[in-house]
Amino acid sequence: MSNKTYGQLCPMARALDVLGDRWTLLLIRELLLGPKRFKDLLAMLPAMGTNRLSERLSMLAASGVIRATTLPAQAAAPAYELTAFGEQLRKPLIALGLWGLSLPVDERIDPSSARAELIALCLTGVADPAASAGLHDVVEFQVGAETFHIEISDGEVLARSGAPAQPADVLARCDMDTFMALALRQVTASGALREGRVSLQRGTQQAFTRVFRVLEYRP
Repeated sequence: MSNKTYGQLCPMARALDVLGDRWTLLLIRELLLGPKRFKDLLAMLPAMGTNRLSERLSMLAASGVIRATTLPAQAAAPAYELTAFGEQLRKPLIALGLWGLSLPVDERIDPSSARAELIALCLTGVADPAASAGLHDVVEFQVGAETFHIEISDGEVLARSGAPAQPADVLARCDMDTFMALALRQVTASGALREGRVSLQRGTQQAFTRVFRVLEYRP
């Protein structure tokens, strides 16, 4: 546990004893996208620094939020993942992100820091389980330099960093502006394909358009 405490029995205060330090929630955000190595986390949160990252990882592990694991696809590389207890933060953190959409954008923020996989993470958090009932699809996106995939499994929808372990059912390429437009329903999936804004490398048009019916965002 953190050495800092609000000293209150209130469960909200006790939660903030663990989660309230700077960078901690963003670190958990990255792990919502799947297990990550130390260097992967540092690459996504470079301003955090190695010492603070090590400190936060140790604290979250001691609190039962994360645990050490390995990535078999990368020669058993050591990594970190959320525990079942940590996974309980998925809905409240995504809800916090959606709440943040209504805040003005600080002029100091770098627009190039936007990431399509984080947009996908929010979309999966608001997906209607009924829309994906009975579906079993893995959809890989290559958005600019980013690669991530979405797993749809009979009502459960998850966004994950990187390519899937097995070839995806659908592989789509587009730029960030197009993915943002798809997410905000400024263009339909079929329209983006028709206009050449999305290139399908694998899978059918029907399968691709189905993804955005599952990920439909209604403010």
